[in-house]
Amino acid sequence: METRKRTLVKAIVWNIIGLTVMALVGLILTGSVAVGGAMAVVNTVIGLTMYVLYERVWARISWGRHHV
Repeated sequence: METRKRTLVKAIVWNIIGLTVMALVGLILTGSVAVGGAMAVVNTVIGLTMYVLYERVWARISWGRHHV
């Protein structure tokens, strides 16, 4: 099982990537830096929260793991 700190760092790095991509997509679709940026921030906050919760739930499930 991985530590909470590792899960959090993974989630943050992944969401920085997602934030960048979403900001670019928002900018391209709306033509507005403010609207594209707002879309990206909302998406990142929701995505980060859901990812951390998802990872922590799966960390408690032993199904499919090989025990050494």
